Amino acid sequence: MPEYKGKILVVDDEQSIREFMELLLTKEGYEVRTASLATEALKLHEREKFDLVFLDIQMPQMSGIEALAAFKKMDPTIEIIIITAFGTTEIAIDVIKKGAYDFIAKPFKNDALLATTAKAMEKRKLSYENIMLKAQIGEKYIYCDMAGSSAPMLMLYEMIKIVSQTTTNILVTGESGTGKELIAKAIHSHGPLKNNPFVIVNCGAMPENLIESELFGHKKGSFTGAIADKEGLFETANSGTIFLDEVGELPVHLQVKLLRAIQERTIRRIGDTRDIAVNVRVICATNRDLGEMVKKGTFREDLYYRLNVIQIKAPALRERGEDITMLAKFFMEKYANKLKKDMSGGVAEEALLALKKYHFPGNVRELENIMERAVALCAEKTIKLKDLPHHIADAHPITASSAISANIGLPHINEVPETGIELEKIVAEFEKDIIQKALRKTGGVKKRAAKLLGISFRSMRYRLEKYGME
Repeated sequence: MPEYKGKILVVDDEQSIREFMELLLTKEGYEVRTASLATEALKLHEREKFDLVFLDIQMPQMSGIEALAAFKKMDPTIEIIIITAFGTTEIAIDVIKKGAYDFIAKPFKNDALLATTAKAMEKRKLSYENIMLKAQIGEKYIYCDMAGSSAPMLMLYEMIKIVSQTTTNILVTGESGTGKELIAKAIHSHGPLKNNPFVIVNCGAMPENLIESELFGHKKGSFTGAIADKEGLFETANSGTIFLDEVGELPVHLQVKLLRAIQERTIRRIGDTRDIAVNVRVICATNRDLGEMVKKGTFREDLYYRLNVIQIKAPALRERGEDITMLAKFFMEKYANKLKKDMSGGVAEEALLALKKYHFPGNVRELENIMERAVALCAEKTIKLKDLPHHIADAHPITASSAISANIGLPHINEVPETGIELEKIVAEFEKDIIQKALRKTGGVKKRAAKLLGISFRSMRYRLEKYGME
């Protein structure tokens, strides 16, 4: 019995079509209901909620085009496939513009119908997962398990959309913990190879004496311990994508073999005399400067240019500070659910402020670890400054200027935190910071800055002198 794959509604006034499609789709593991009229189908969807609807265009009472609009109004994420015996390019373009996933003309081929169904259901699943993630963190933008609405992340999403439609080799660069593997998965899962293998290889985690065997395989008896033929990961990834993480850690002698595999699309197992053809897209990632390694002779220049056809840089967390609040709340929810703890109070402003001021050398991975620790150790329903590691909490006592630089305004303090505050310094820093911002706004014209701040020019001069800003 095939696994359950989702709910489908077939709407057609021809009984033979309904029965045929119900049988075909049920065999594939889908839960299938049928209706002869669009009005009946809409009522069914109100009660049962379907993932995908097949709609015939010409039906009594309400046409498929009218029903398409009605279904989309009820559920914008539902996928609709239009079916008709009178298919034309103009109709196909029109229904897709109106929100249909695809258009199939009768009589349809079983394989084509099932392939289209699978793709539509995958799109529905991704849409639903994205909605759930957005609801969890209450923010605007989730893309392929990456969260963030900052400018660097929006640029990254656009780059992924473009390069995913090619099969060109890609080099993903960036510091440790920035999500390079997620980027590689996103490129693969949205491209032409998405239904084919995606194989991950961590070149830095494998013992040097085993890397060659893992990548290219070996023949039985080729070395001590080779008790049987072994398929390499390049063969496993054939027709798909191989992701070589930490590619800068590859020994030079294996760089030669990798170059050959990419150039000639063949590999040779250890101990074998024949070549094996492989057609594999290569995505590599590194936190090292491969260009500098080329200059030092520790990374082959010809391999570098083969891998670096398109380069994508994963932004460091400190370059996308406005995403920290979103990510902190997301990870808090994740570990609250995992540890079954009530964290309904969320993350306190003072804790968010300290996180925003921290430089995060370990990037998103470090933030996740911090939030997991905070949830585990927190004795209340709200994560406060005291729940963060000391090197973060102690380094950033609350000041007005730090609040402003973190774009959250003056902190609202219900109680004085255990780390304490410096009241006079807070007031002075706040005043100085506001004056500097006013001067920048007016291009350094003091009279205009004073007017913006609602103070006299004389008072402005006094403050500038007081803070050594004359």
